[in-house]
Amino acid sequence: MNYLNAYTWGAGARRHFTKTNDDWKHSLDEMILSSGCDTLLLPVMAKQDHAYSTVVEYEADDVMSMEDVETVCAYAREKGLKIIIKAMVNCRDGYWRAYIRFFDNYVPTEPTWAEWFESYSAFTAALAKTAQKVNAELYCIGCEMVGTDHRAEEWRALIKEVRKNYFGPITYNCDKFQEDYVTWWDAVDVISSSGYYPIDQLDHHFARIKAVAEKFDRPFMFMECGCPSRDGSQYVPNNWNFGGELSQEAQRLWFDAFCQCMLKNPWVRGNGWWDWSATHLYSPEKAMENNGYCTYGKPSEKVLQCFSDQVAKREK
Repeated sequence: MNYLNAYTWGAGARRHFTKTNDDWKHSLDEMILSSGCDTLLLPVMAKQDHAYSTVVEYEADDVMSMEDVETVCAYAREKGLKIIIKAMVNCRDGYWRAYIRFFDNYVPTEPTWAEWFESYSAFTAALAKTAQKVNAELYCIGCEMVGTDHRAEEWRALIKEVRKNYFGPITYNCDKFQEDYVTWWDAVDVISSSGYYPIDQLDHHFARIKAVAEKFDRPFMFMECGCPSRDGSQYVPNNWNFGGELSQEAQRLWFDAFCQCMLKNPWVRGNGWWDWSATHLYSPEKAMENNGYCTYGKPSEKVLQCFSDQVAKREK
């Protein structure tokens, strides 16, 4: 598997955002220059009202359209980028998608797995057609769906449907700490996960994940990975709401440690840094005041540039 040095861009962008103005082009240009990444990771976030809804909407006003995907990908190709298309679903009430779950045994009048998978599969199939149209290098069929991971039969059926519409490699982005628990990795072409691991546990988790990749004989990449700019976040990089004070050094330390671990583990075949806004990118002047995940204009920016150079040289 060719290495995919990606940055997640445009998460949560609304329908037809590419028609409003050209700010998104500036954002993508800055991402390329700032990070040195060679791959656009474009997440399309479908929506359901709450964790026990069985209706997954992907043609709503708060979801990026397929036309937007095609427009962005065409521009990314002009810039020489490779492309990963990623299917995601978020709950409008704010609950994390990992909590989407239904009764395993049928109960009359209660929502069912069959209803949810039918709706989610329609979304992933439609997005697969677009991924094929833009000739994406990789298609990710879901992200951090912890409550669904045990439904192997349904995921295998979904993958078969996706393969009717997209003919490239497929992956699924399991959540952190979950790599060992997904039983259907053999059905995908690439294993991927969210690499929000504590700075002092990286070697342990890299070794654990390597064993999973070897067991299933699949390449592996971190579909998501990153750390906010907050004091202490290097130890809980997955926590969006961690209350530490603003600290660019905490983020820099985490990125430096993670990148070094990536370089000494070349069996890892890609990264998807989290995340870069398409429509609300802060100005460079405000970078040192930003406590989020984005690395734009921060000390971590230099870490990623160095990492990108080293990976490019290694992969020649």
